[in-house]
Amino acid sequence: MSDALLPPEIEDLAKRVIDANRAAGRKVTVAESCTGGLVAAALTEVPGSSVVLDRGFVTYSNESKMECLDVSLEIIETFGAVSIACAWAMAKGALEKSHADVAVAISGVAGPGGGTDLKPVGTVVFARVTRGDGTEPEGELKRFEPTSRADIRREATICALELLLP
Repeated sequence: MSDALLPPEIEDLAKRVIDANRAAGRKVTVAESCTGGLVAAALTEVPGSSVVLDRGFVTYSNESKMECLDVSLEIIETFGAVSIACAWAMAKGALEKSHADVAVAISGVAGPGGGTDLKPVGTVVFARVTRGDGTEPEGELKRFEPTSRADIRREATICALELLLP
């Protein structure tokens, strides 16, 4: 029996993220909703990850997004929690409340319920903000095949880890 907590492709990618950010002298933070801490869990599976991972925020409810990351009620009411605007605000809030150089945020509809015509199950938004680089936050909306809740969360975790690569 393997002692691996997560699938090999996630563990291998997490190791690449830690190694690359360590080499670049960067600290990272994550703000997670639909992944529920899987990105932070993947990173902390890597020995020595404390040099790179500053902290992780699991902000599953709208209230936690507002309280922990300063996402405005106006953003949630106007665009919804599963929106690039919300993911940007989550990433900016995570960066402001951490000592990290880069923040990635994830919010989505993992299912099996909760989807709408505009945001069906499998819709996941991502944002990345880098401290002090003067650029706008980067955001992306992806639609994963709604095969299963686990598959959507796994795919979202992989995408978030890729966004943490320098």
